[in-house]
Amino acid sequence: MALSEPWSIPRTVLLTGANRGLGLEMVKQMVEGPSPLPYLFACCREPDGPRGKELQALAKSHPDAITVIQLDVADLCSIKKCAERVGSLVGPGGLNLLINNAAVLFHGTFQSTSPEDMLTTFNTNVIGPMSLTKELLPHLRAAALASRTPGMSCSKAVVVNLSSMAGSMTGTPESYSRFPVMSYRISKAALNMLTICSALEFQKDNILSVLLHPGWVRTDMGGKEADIDKLESVGGLLSVIDSLTEKHNGAILDYNGVSLPW
Repeated sequence: MALSEPWSIPRTVLLTGANRGLGLEMVKQMVEGPSPLPYLFACCREPDGPRGKELQALAKSHPDAITVIQLDVADLCSIKKCAERVGSLVGPGGLNLLINNAAVLFHGTFQSTSPEDMLTTFNTNVIGPMSLTKELLPHLRAAALASRTPGMSCSKAVVVNLSSMAGSMTGTPESYSRFPVMSYRISKAALNMLTICSALEFQKDNILSVLLHPGWVRTDMGGKEADIDKLESVGGLLSVIDSLTEKHNGAILDYNGVSLPW
């Protein structure tokens, strides 16, 4: 189900991979829900291409709330341009919430995965979130300083990295045979460690870092046989984001807020 209760609205949010799947559903629920978001930077690689049509239509319907920005998370120049534009628009209030959602997935086992697939996956799924967070860190710090809210929350400054149970070393023996995707699994395990490291470093600035697992969702990436639909997954994710406090710093939670094994 979609987010049905008002949430503690962050003033500014940046979302990657906003043009399809979970990203597009997040855009819809954040601007069309009971407490519409004031300002959303909706980023994707080709906003003017065929896959950007739905996002552009949403932006036209909500011109004051949605700013569409071209962003290739695998390209550092693109990341820097995006961060510069965001900085010019958010002002001293900074950026409250960064959601690193963009990712790639290649099907392949240990024996069939190529070095090129591994490099592409790692560059997009790990180095991309790392680089984007680094470039936006001054604006996250500004938001934390500008907020009068004690502790850590999405109305202050939060980095959300979308992870997956596929990256869980504990859970892999149970699921590997039906969902090998080796390069994707390794990249998500690396993203988990990246998030722990950033959580430890950023906590002094009152910036919360957390990993969220959206569930096995019926999208292009998840496939038709997945357990839940986008509406339920995203509604749950936004509710979890709304409930985050300092006790969740560095945690990995599913879309119901349940802690997951690593």
